[in-house]
Amino acid sequence: MRNKLSTLAVALILFGIGLNAQEKKDNIRINQYGQEVQAIPLKTEAQDGFIKWFSEDGNYKMWMDNRVQLDGYMFKSDALNELGNGITIRRMRFAMKAEFWQNWYGEIDLDFESSGTEIKDAYLKYTADSKKWNLKAGHFKEGYGMETTTTSRYLLFMERSFASVLDPSRHLGFQTNIFADKFLFVGGVHFNTVGDAEEVTFTKDANKDDGVDEGYSLTGRIVWAPINDNENLLHVGMAATHRTPKTHWEGGAYRLSTRSHSAVNRKKFIDTDDISGVDNVFGYTFELAGKYKGVMFQGEYKEHNVNMIEGIDASFKAYYAQAAILLKGGHHNYNTAEGEFTRITPGSDKGDIEFALRYDYVNLNDFDASIYGGSAEGYTAGLNYYVNPNIKFVANYTYHNHDRFANGKGKLYVGHDSAGNLTKDWSLVTEAEGEAGDDYGQFSVRLEVNF
Repeated sequence: MRNKLSTLAVALILFGIGLNAQEKKDNIRINQYGQEVQAIPLKTEAQDGFIKWFSEDGNYKMWMDNRVQLDGYMFKSDALNELGNGITIRRMRFAMKAEFWQNWYGEIDLDFESSGTEIKDAYLKYTADSKKWNLKAGHFKEGYGMETTTTSRYLLFMERSFASVLDPSRHLGFQTNIFADKFLFVGGVHFNTVGDAEEVTFTKDANKDDGVDEGYSLTGRIVWAPINDNENLLHVGMAATHRTPKTHWEGGAYRLSTRSHSAVNRKKFIDTDDISGVDNVFGYTFELAGKYKGVMFQGEYKEHNVNMIEGIDASFKAYYAQAAILLKGGHHNYNTAEGEFTRITPGSDKGDIEFALRYDYVNLNDFDASIYGGSAEGYTAGLNYYVNPNIKFVANYTYHNHDRFANGKGKLYVGHDSAGNLTKDWSLVTEAEGEAGDDYGQFSVRLEVNF
């Protein structure tokens, strides 16, 4: 009897080994390069409207993260400069994201705004088993500016504030995030950008013609969130960046410029023009944000110091403050690992409505350094309707107050001369202090789909 049982046990073991071997063999495929690879079945789910593929063991996940923002603008007819109403695709983003072998993450994100292709994010990230730190390399946003690091799908208003002109945004580099329940540290070394085609051309020409080094930047950010739960948040942060000249600067000159809360109006009232002979740029920003149930607030103060090889150094500043309330009982969510607000939780099965206000200011004038880039204020009221996790309707009204120096490098009207004619020369403007500059209102709407 024992011999029969032993024989049966051996037979079952061999049968099991045979099944395992057959299963492994069934999972072997030959790829396009003629190599044997292991095939793992994937499941498919629609997670709040986002298609996701994943393996049962959790070693592999892939999903699409696409976005289309259709914007329309109307401008008041009393502006000094002609402003054309219009409609545009503000963003058309196509992204593929993947997690593999548990610790690794990769992302490719392209934008097709105005039928032009631009690389946004393209990077590899490693996350430690402890989930307390990660390291990424590639092209991505530097850890600077709470508003700028927040993805455009979760912005409170259609356009970022004037203050974001001082934020560096995306560059090639290496960065680490170290995070805990109440703390976040971000540190990175960064180089040129590869997003904008014109800037890439400047970099290639500087290398080809003059053999110029690309330059580097050191950027760090610290966030403390002593209160952080579903209903309450207090966020305090600061960031700093030291930047050497980059070859993606046109002609090797530093320049700050921004449009006034619109992608349809292409006029850049605020523009320092080229600043040549820059040794380095040092910038810093302070952040304060919070929430209580369905109310949130967020603000930042920024300064940029442009240090010259010779001559007088220049300094610029900007800030904004914004607040919002969800009217149907929802609440705002906060991402501890990134130190920023993320998608809301609506208060009803029919979505939620959000009312928001913002004041923002930028000053790119430094009279001691003979730089007249202009200053401006923005007053914005917004209404957001979150239909579901995929659909969002936005309406904004913004009033702009530009100063007499905000003439777009001498191309735009800023007031009247002594003869009563429009003039682009701020030195000829006869309007009193605070009354010069092009001041106007704009109404804008957006239809946004995320999938």
